[in-house]
Amino acid sequence: MPGDVYQAPTVSEIESILVKEFPSLQVTRTEARRVYATADRDSIFELCTFIHDNLNFEHCSSLSGVDRESTFQVVYHLSNYENGVMIEITSDVPSDDPRIASVASIWGGANWHEREAYELFGIVFEGHPKLERLLTPSNYEFYPFRKSYKLRGQE
Repeated sequence: MPGDVYQAPTVSEIESILVKEFPSLQVTRTEARRVYATADRDSIFELCTFIHDNLNFEHCSSLSGVDRESTFQVVYHLSNYENGVMIEITSDVPSDDPRIASVASIWGGANWHEREAYELFGIVFEGHPKLERLLTPSNYEFYPFRKSYKLRGQE
């Protein structure tokens, strides 16, 4: 309606909406202007698309890999500039099948973050437009941020 002003959702509204739309999502805690959640890797693209398109989170502030030894994790920090809320989503990725959907088509800035996580941890972002190494040689066969990576001279 004319004259209506868009009101960005509050933290509690975001939590309610996400849990309703994605029953497998677990909101682990909330704080002022922050929502923490875990999501299945199979739902990550649909979840991120929903967050971008329906909750107006216009920026992927960071995306990083984590090696938990028994599994990898991908951690997303998504920002809404209108209300200053950030959503942190953590998704487990099996170390014997390190792949997850790319979100670079949703947030262009995720492109480099995904390439870095690929280069350092070996996490494959399916559907990424140009998944290749940034800093190490293209024929480099190791992932230096994996806990299993051994430095030269170490047994």
